[in-house]
Amino acid sequence: MNTATTQSPMAMDRVPGFFARAEAWLDERGKGAWIAAMVLGFIFVWPIGLALLAYMIWSKRMFNSSCKSMTRARARHMGKSSGNSAFDAYKSETLRRLEEEQDNFEAFLKRLREAKDKAEFDQFMDDRAKKMTDVDDTDTGPATA
Repeated sequence: MNTATTQSPMAMDRVPGFFARAEAWLDERGKGAWIAAMVLGFIFVWPIGLALLAYMIWSKRMFNSSCKSMTRARARHMGKSSGNSAFDAYKSETLRRLEEEQDNFEAFLKRLREAKDKAEFDQFMDDRAKKMTDVDDTDTGPATA
């Protein structure tokens, strides 16, 4: 007997909705939530863990190391209006300020790396010049013939 024909249309609608909601819920929480769900699946009912692993590999969730997709999803969520104009103004100003601080911090890190690289290069050049003068001193020593 086919169980699909014995279920009510409402129950059939709920099943795909449940999986879609579960997938969206895990996507909102990121790769860690997917991994945790897979591990728990292996611990409690191993076929579920195996199915989640296969789905993660098939859908490329396992190997998607890009944070940009999550950032875009958060940006879409953050762009929604809360209905409170004062809060929305505060939120947009805070996000703008945080982005500016992040840009400033990244610029600071770049300057710091450049200064470190320059110091290392200067040290290398000083060591090289010292070695060259040491070699020249030993070559111009007293000749024994």
